[in-house]
Amino acid sequence: MSKFIITTDTTSDLPKEYLEEHNIRLLPLYYNFNGTVYGDKNDLDLKVFYNMMRGGAMPTTMAVNPEITREVFTGLLKEGYDILHIAFSSALSGSCSVAATVARELCEEKPEAKITVIDSLSASLGEGLLVHKAVKLKENGKSMDEIVDWIENNKLNLCHIFTVDDLHHLHRGGRVSKTTAIIGTLINVKPILHVDNDGRLVPLNNVRGRKKALIALVDQMASRSKGFEAQNDTVFISHGDCIEDAQYVADLIKERLGITDILINYVSPTIGAHSGPGTVALFFVGNPR
Repeated sequence: MSKFIITTDTTSDLPKEYLEEHNIRLLPLYYNFNGTVYGDKNDLDLKVFYNMMRGGAMPTTMAVNPEITREVFTGLLKEGYDILHIAFSSALSGSCSVAATVARELCEEKPEAKITVIDSLSASLGEGLLVHKAVKLKENGKSMDEIVDWIENNKLNLCHIFTVDDLHHLHRGGRVSKTTAIIGTLINVKPILHVDNDGRLVPLNNVRGRKKALIALVDQMASRSKGFEAQNDTVFISHGDCIEDAQYVADLIKERLGITDILINYVSPTIGAHSGPGTVALFFVGNPR
């Protein structure tokens, strides 16, 4: 069986320690804040990033760089690896397309090379949870082709349920109308959203108040995850600099569903630029989206 390595994007939001432990390589996505480009080795502290957003600064984002993608893939091929790349949802970024194009070019130049790019149709720790499932399969001795088949057959069971604290960020990204953002803010409406089968962010429903929104995330999981208990030994939660709210959701999951292995991490700047501070997102395996 050929030696292979799993790669993904910084938008997978996996902790640095996890990436190092499992030898996962990243393709960096960049963002522009007040005329300065950040990302990769020149990155903002995440608390600083979200505090700048709270202060009114609006970042812009960009896809992975083709030259850097080629550099990363070429380096891994020289190390003797086949490459399994799990990419950020194609509906939210051009990064998957960039990776696929570079992979195709390299395989044409080097017929012995093997690079498979998967459109995760996922974001944040949803993409990260898909990577985690791939890592576990690899550790259990599955081949790269077997892992690719599993991901393609199961990725639409990767559920993303999230809420945001400020509707104006969703309006800026075209997710809600200006009127909805203004009225919703006035009456304290908090949207519950998910990622659909096309990998897009879409609303599910609205609730009144922050605490009810956080409880609604766990309600969705309780409903959607029935029959998938064995696959939910680990649950992921990401947050936009609101660790207390993420921990509240984790505690509810432990209490109601008995799941104790829960990974919590920040929403990365590329996604946080559009969802804003106060985002809480829950990721698990369940009924198709």
